[in-house]
Amino acid sequence: MDPAAAIEERMHAALGDLTRAERQAATYILSHFPMSALGSITTLAQAAQVSSPTIVRLVQKLGFRGYSDYQKALRAEVGRLLVAPLTLAPDGSEPAGAGPGGLAAHPLHGFSRHVVGNIEATLARIPAADFAGAAALLADPARRVAVAGGRLTHVHADYMATLLRVIRSDVTFLGGHSTDWQQALLDLRAGDVVVIFDIRRYGSDAVQLAELAAEMGGEVILVTDMGLSPAAAHARHTLACRIEMPSTWDSTATLLVVVEALLAQVQGLLADQVQVRLNRLEDYFARTRVFRAPKVGARRE
Repeated sequence: MDPAAAIEERMHAALGDLTRAERQAATYILSHFPMSALGSITTLAQAAQVSSPTIVRLVQKLGFRGYSDYQKALRAEVGRLLVAPLTLAPDGSEPAGAGPGGLAAHPLHGFSRHVVGNIEATLARIPAADFAGAAALLADPARRVAVAGGRLTHVHADYMATLLRVIRSDVTFLGGHSTDWQQALLDLRAGDVVVIFDIRRYGSDAVQLAELAAEMGGEVILVTDMGLSPAAAHARHTLACRIEMPSTWDSTATLLVVVEALLAQVQGLLADQVQVRLNRLEDYFARTRVFRAPKVGARRE
């Protein structure tokens, strides 16, 4: 782990290597960063519902000698943030909407710069081991997969499940009725994979599903934001995306990029099987004439 990396980044990167209790503590710290760890170790342990030795082991895994050493580094980092220029974007660029020389630019350009910045930050901060581990779980034909989303992320979950069903068998989308996920737990086997999408405001269903699935031996893959859903305490792999935007709503474009990158990785691991399934699917489409055939000479999208 890079000792020069920001503390928040180091903790995100370490999630996959932590024990369940350590991951619970790290999830709480990241969800309330940086204020959560500025008090005493006893106060933090009680708030995170773990023991003080768990906090000590966590910060030692981040490269600190102990909690006091961690706090010293954290206070220094917060101090640097407080004196940083407020007129610049996080990457040092001009604020959204500003063009060359500060002139107003097309509003789409300003918005897209933030989206691209979110995507770049997300791809840089998702640990390669977590991404590869999540893909390997999804590509394992011995594991069944269930995908669940929230109020704003059910579309991402549906999209992922739809394409994943083409790549492999035994994929279920948990959507629609509020009791679908509880019923899905009835057939969950140890080793099965549960993919959960949960961004702020975090849903209690997502946390409960992650906790119960993990208790039953399921492997939880969580797609969330940088604030971290509390479900991260129960996830084997956490893929945290930056979604902040200078508008009323966050942008979920990064979630779609991560989903498509994950699907591409899984497809690569199952290349021969995928081609066979694609050929069969195209044959079914042709025989049922579900899609209109393109005109001769027409450009295919």
